[in-house]
Amino acid sequence: MHMEKLSMCLSMLKITGDKIQMSSAGMPPVFIHKHENQTIEEHVIKGMPLGTFNDFPYSIVESNIESGDAILLTSDGFPELINKDNEAFGYKRVRNLFEEVAGKSPEDIIRNLKDAGSDWIDDEDP
Repeated sequence: MHMEKLSMCLSMLKITGDKIQMSSAGMPPVFIHKHENQTIEEHVIKGMPLGTFNDFPYSIVESNIESGDAILLTSDGFPELINKDNEAFGYKRVRNLFEEVAGKSPEDIIRNLKDAGSDWIDDEDP
């Protein structure tokens, strides 16, 4: 098999107690809403998609998490949704929206994000 042009984007998280380790291969930032002080940590983890380079030096980023914190992982398809005016939804809008809803249940967070994306593209197919 010849798979020279095959690659894969991936985020990996390892949570042990109150520690989280994150690594990424071509994925958007990881957002962590810190319940205690109501702030968002944005972790931009630079890493090429898997299969694009041999021996790429992937990094591991660490943070602490506590009960009530929320973690948001997305694909690039969400912030790159294009509306009828040819504008992208954008990473800043994703972060701001997550900050508004991060204290809700996981189901409510997902519903709010999905609804915002659908509204952005007028319920059209992305």
